[in-house]
Amino acid sequence: MKIVVIGAGPAGLTATYQLAKHIGKEIESIDVFEANGYAGGMSTSLELWNQKVDLGPHRFFSNDETVNKLWLEIVENEYDMVKRLTRIYYNKKFFYYPLKPVNALKNLGAWEAVRCVASYIPQKIGLNRQDKDTFEGWVTQKFGKRLFNIFFKTYTEKLWGIPCDKLDADFAMQRIKKLSLSEAILSAISLIDNKKHKTLADEFAYPKYGTGYVYEQMRLKCEKMGAKIHLKTPVHRIQTEENKVKGISLADQVFVPADVVISSMPLSLMVAHLPDLPEPIRKKVAQLKYRNTILVYLNVNSDNLFPDQWIYIHDNQLQTGRITNFRNWLPTLYGNEKTSVLCMEYWCYDEDKLWQLSEKELIELACNELYQTGLVPKNIAIEQGKTIKLHRSYPVYFRNYKEILEPVQEYVNSIQNLYAIGRYGAYKYNNQDHSILMGIKVAENVLGIAQHNLWDINTDYDIYQEKTIITKTGLRKE
Repeated sequence: MKIVVIGAGPAGLTATYQLAKHIGKEIESIDVFEANGYAGGMSTSLELWNQKVDLGPHRFFSNDETVNKLWLEIVENEYDMVKRLTRIYYNKKFFYYPLKPVNALKNLGAWEAVRCVASYIPQKIGLNRQDKDTFEGWVTQKFGKRLFNIFFKTYTEKLWGIPCDKLDADFAMQRIKKLSLSEAILSAISLIDNKKHKTLADEFAYPKYGTGYVYEQMRLKCEKMGAKIHLKTPVHRIQTEENKVKGISLADQVFVPADVVISSMPLSLMVAHLPDLPEPIRKKVAQLKYRNTILVYLNVNSDNLFPDQWIYIHDNQLQTGRITNFRNWLPTLYGNEKTSVLCMEYWCYDEDKLWQLSEKELIELACNELYQTGLVPKNIAIEQGKTIKLHRSYPVYFRNYKEILEPVQEYVNSIQNLYAIGRYGAYKYNNQDHSILMGIKVAENVLGIAQHNLWDINTDYDIYQEKTIITKTGLRKE
């Protein structure tokens, strides 16, 4: 087989890595085409002001033994464990996440805490039934209306740019899992084991030189086994004939023949450019949309600002949604430097004014908002700034999006030897572990080892019931 992989992010590189082990056997060649000048996709790392940073906070955590084994196979011993500390900024106060009862009670006040519990009781006993197909309804049923408004509404609407009652419940199912208010309270006071909830994991493995180290090492290992990785080489379209893959055309119209194409480019772009696309599918794929991310990095003249790895900003007076402090990950990121690199995250669509702002305007906005939070005192200087704009970062789970997506998936399935994977390619809000798993599974499909339904990955909400985690000394069964 001649194989072409589109995209060198976590999913595409994992597929390449697994398949490259068979070059010279079942596989003749593997060519990977990446539009950017680096591997890793959104999980890359870069150097700023003599320090390593990621594209926002990238925490790797999985209970899947296969995923964890592969991660360790790539990283080897070049990682350490990070004790997670994340908080929510709301009403000029900081709430630990997961919630801690003393901290939450102190910040909310006794009367507000009583009102939060009171708003949850009708949900618990079955009154005031919610529309569980929407994010708002699903979360309200689990936590009550007041806690939904305090801890979910503002941040979620910043992230997606649509009201919570227009957002599909799938986002809640994938990110919040089965946690409820009663379980949160019980886990906070150690009456139940909160480690079974992925969102509550309080320790995670992290590469010593940034998340991108994983995928740079994977790229090098793939090339050593004979795969060819072409950076700064965008793909124009996938060529098919009689519902079978024939190859790809590059942006300069060069044709590359292939027996198998594995695509992690945005699903909407990939499908829209397929030859002889039926008009009903063209109309549906045009309705799929992605949210953009703007990252504003600030070099702050202090090495001791606040202890969190990242903070969620639940304040509708601030446009930023999340602030990362790379000083609090591992010392190998900052070395001998005495400043702290912070990353302010903003989300928008192409048509939003925010997306059109210049770098100077964005840095000024971020500096002003950072000082407003009180995380950085006004007497501490912000020395430098840099912005990175990421187009199509998040597939948007608008309400009933699956009614649009499923016919598109069926059409892709009808094309022999074409596979769509990854956050962008499968239109799934994947974490790294989901994309790695997709890469593993698609390789098994290509090799004829299995026939996995790749669309189901990150739809099976019980995937994390397996009990294997990464520790400093390797894998541990729970």
